[in-house]
This record gives sequence, C-alpha cells and structure tokens, in this order.
Amino acid sequence: MKKVRSKRLCIIGVGLIGGSLARAVREKGLYHEIIGCGRSVANLERAVELGIIDNFEQDIGKAVNDCDMVVVAVPLGAFKGVFEQMKDHLPDTAVVTDVGSAKQSVIEDAKKALGNAYQNFVPGHPIAGTEKSGAEASFAELFQERRVILTPTDDTSVEAVARVRAMWECTGAEVIDMEPAHHDEVLAATSHLPHVLAYTLVDTLAAMSERDEIFQYAAGGFRDFTRIASSDPAMWRDICIANRDAIMKVLGQYQRDLTALSQAILNNDESALFELFSRAKQARDRSINSD
Repeated sequence: MKKVRSKRLCIIGVGLIGGSLARAVREKGLYHEIIGCGRSVANLERAVELGIIDNFEQDIGKAVNDCDMVVVAVPLGAFKGVFEQMKDHLPDTAVVTDVGSAKQSVIEDAKKALGNAYQNFVPGHPIAGTEKSGAEASFAELFQERRVILTPTDDTSVEAVARVRAMWECTGAEVIDMEPAHHDEVLAATSHLPHVLAYTLVDTLAAMSERDEIFQYAAGGFRDFTRIASSDPAMWRDICIANRDAIMKVLGQYQRDLTALSQAILNNDESALFELFSRAKQARDRSINSD
C-alpha cells in the first residue's frame, strides 16, 4: 500500500475517534509529528502522556500551521467555527478532512468558511465508535475491519481524496465513497434513529415512579439496547439538528410502525405480532451473517 506523503498531522478534537486515529497512524509511522488541538488542556496533556500526540495547541490557527493533514473531530455544531479559525492558516497543500456523522451540514459549513481551501476538504465518516469519550477511551484497533465513508463533492481534489483514503486504509479500515445525501439518509436509519430511541427509552423509564426497581432488575437486553444512551449528549444534540430532515423521515416511519404494533397488541393479534417479530429476526440474522 502506498504511504501518505504527509509529515505533520493535526487532530482537532483528541477524543475517542481523533485519539484512536492518532494511535493507529502512529503505529504505522505515517507522520513525523502529531499535533492535538482542543478546549480541554487536561485532556490534551493526558493525550501527550499516553503518547497519542506529540504536542498540542489550543489556538486552531497555530495548530494547523505547517500541517499536511488536518482532521476535524469535534461536535457538528462546532464545525463552522473551527473552519473559520483555520482558513487563513492552512498551507496551500494541506488536506482537511472530518469524522462528522452528518455530511451535508459539514460540507455546507466548509464551503462557506474555507474559501480556496475548500477544494482540499474531503468529507469523511468512520463507522466506528463506543459510548465512551476522551483521549483515554481511544485505542489503535478501533477502525480495523470497519468502514470509513468518504463523501467528496464535484469540487473536491482527486489528490486530496487519495491522501485521505490512504490514511484511513492504513488503520485497517475499508474505505468507500458515497453521495452526501445518501450517507445522511443511511446513517439516520442505522445510527441516528437507534441513538434517539435509546435516549428516549432511558428517559421514559427514569421518569417512572418505580425507576429504581426498574433499573435494578434490568436484564442484559436492556443494557445492550441502551448502552449507546451513555454517549456524549452534546454530540447527539448536534447530530439531530444537523441531520434533522433525514432523521424526521425515518422517525416518522418508525412511529407509524410502532402505532401498528400497539394496535396489534391491543387487538391480541397473534398473527400480526408473530409475522412482525419473524420478519425482524430474519432481517437481523441476515445482516449478522453478511458481516
């Protein structure tokens, strides 16, 4: 595999994703220096102690100066400000990419803020993660045998896409291309909706008068389904706003199906219930076997 020609990497947001990327590319010796940037000095200092990054800057302009590759791994609501702060400090040959879960909003922010540097912006999204956050939660194997989706536009430099693709491939990820709008629709169904449901279920149960007993006797299925409700609330707030239309579309379909399920239970409709559960089991089993 051809190595990335870069020497200095800047990661803005050294959390689970950004930190894991730094760990993975460091193992491959892909960059001579890795610079971290973020708001929490404690988190950045810990990242240095753990060997995730070499140095850090809290000023975005200083952080991206003289960098060949810049990875933005911040909540979606912060992208516009981050792009605006780096615009006048990026080297002409620097490539900028991101890890945001909604691509159309990120592309719009980049187009407005980056100016001439926009052509070297490659929108991306690694389909990997855990409910944990912060530099300490990161690990180099996070992206192995996972997919990373790139959503370049007609304006995106072919060379920039190749450099980002090579970076992700070195982490052990499978890199695929997708249209931004299609990405947002797919992720609304497979990631955003499950998180919304998990948060809502936990909140509903927590508001019940018997909540202590409910959580005390919760079995493995409850813990498995609601694990993602321990994810960063700020990140998921921003995702819901950034990908509102796609989420509302799939949420509307789910609400209609939930109404049908409620009616089947109310009517003691054994046939409808069995057919629904059977279809769901078969679909789930097929998806697991195809992985």
